[in-house]
Amino acid sequence: MKKILIHLLICVLFIAWKPAGNYDVIVYGGTPAGITAAIAAAREGRTVLLLEPLPLVGGMMSGGLSFSDSNQMLREALLGLFEEFHQRVEAYYTSRGITLPYRVAEKDTKHWTYEPHVAEKVFNEMLKEAGVEVILNETLKQAAMSGPRITGLRMWSGRRFSGKMFIDASYEGDLLAAAGVRFRVGRESRAELGESFAGAVYQKKAVAAASMEAGKPLPLISGTTVTPEGEGDNRIMTYSFRLCLSEDPANRVPFTRPADYDEKRYELFRRFYKAMPKTGIPFDMYPIPGNKLDGNNGIGGQLSLGLVGENWQYPTASRKQRQAIWAKHRSYTEGLLYFLMTDPAVPDSVRNRMQRMGYAKDEFAAYGHFPPVLYVREARRMVGEYFLTQADILEHSEKPDAIAVASFPIDSHDCQRIATPGGGFINEGTIFPAKTRVEGRGIPYQVPYRSIIPKAAECVNLLVPVCISASHVAFSSIRVEPAWMVLGESAGIAAVVALESNVAVQQVDYSKLADRLKAKGQVLSYQK
Repeated sequence: MKKILIHLLICVLFIAWKPAGNYDVIVYGGTPAGITAAIAAAREGRTVLLLEPLPLVGGMMSGGLSFSDSNQMLREALLGLFEEFHQRVEAYYTSRGITLPYRVAEKDTKHWTYEPHVAEKVFNEMLKEAGVEVILNETLKQAAMSGPRITGLRMWSGRRFSGKMFIDASYEGDLLAAAGVRFRVGRESRAELGESFAGAVYQKKAVAAASMEAGKPLPLISGTTVTPEGEGDNRIMTYSFRLCLSEDPANRVPFTRPADYDEKRYELFRRFYKAMPKTGIPFDMYPIPGNKLDGNNGIGGQLSLGLVGENWQYPTASRKQRQAIWAKHRSYTEGLLYFLMTDPAVPDSVRNRMQRMGYAKDEFAAYGHFPPVLYVREARRMVGEYFLTQADILEHSEKPDAIAVASFPIDSHDCQRIATPGGGFINEGTIFPAKTRVEGRGIPYQVPYRSIIPKAAECVNLLVPVCISASHVAFSSIRVEPAWMVLGESAGIAAVVALESNVAVQQVDYSKLADRLKAKGQVLSYQK
């Protein structure tokens, strides 16, 4: 009897651990880059699985980022699936008799805007047409390895999936870390790689608003030590949510007092408004279709939607810790909106407009109209076969193995907010895009294939188009959805080429890859 019970237990365990299917390509992360990677591979006739921890695909573009920053890029180089997505968005609005303030055929510097639910709809249609299997609400727990090769993924739900090629398209780089691939978090020092923008950087002026109370820093102040200029550390640029807002009474959900609201949390805002009473609403707002507004952390602002300094642990945090950090960001954001609407210290002009504003009623209804995706601007950065630096962005722009042309300016949001000895505060870490922008656009440069693959000794069947191998400074240019979407498509094609040739990703014949990318409309070179 005992032997029978043991046998039954072994059978149950085998069934529980048996992988679901065996895919040619598994993409982890339903971000825009993950979507283009999955579609590209599926259109080549491969079986593709897309796994996403959240209950929706599209990452930030479905989560509130309602124009994807291509207005500051060389749009002539953003073709392939990136262009197709926007063509489909344009066609959707046209079919409903809505004229957008731009045309995708015109490669100008206008904002190419869309509503979040439209982005999600278009992404889902493209995935379905390509035959990509999509599984949502699945978070990676462990990667099964055979030497330097990933053989399968185990999720926190207990499900397992096996595959031949893997693509980490997550914002956090969780799969590359699970596979034992080396990565960095934080900022290199100015001396390490000779980058003039590296390390602590002070491009914003100090603010006179008092930041201390009874010898202690107020909430929203990261610390009291002014980091030496150019010093490296573990700090990363601030996270925030992209809000979808409306001033239309028929499509507005008013801001309400959060259950955990504490007005003392926003004392620094009070003092800031007292010191600078002509300051308006402290975040950027961009008009988007549907008579709505996209609310974004203001890179030029001193106080905004970004919860500066509260995200430093997020990239390598546990799932539970990340959930707590996410919740803290939401609590801060909801409290700030209520504060701006009600607090007497806020200028009348700001309070009055905030009272007319609210969440867009027809967006994010399943999530209480609050965006479900946290804007993870920077997390892990792989240390791969080629490590991009500032020089690759601004000086040595040509590469022999180009898989994309990127051109977003170097752009980093605040990394910390420091109480100054004089009693005020200063935001540190901002790199203003104007520093590396010419006539409204960044300087174009080629992105090498080697920067999306790990070192061969670490993993031979993984591509990483989001948490790319780059320094903090170089990543601050790569880190936008248009560049990631192009890199995702290139990664999907590269995975197929590796499968066809039965070689490691490091051994892919670049000439063969380049020909395949060009055939798909990818732009690999540019004219200066």
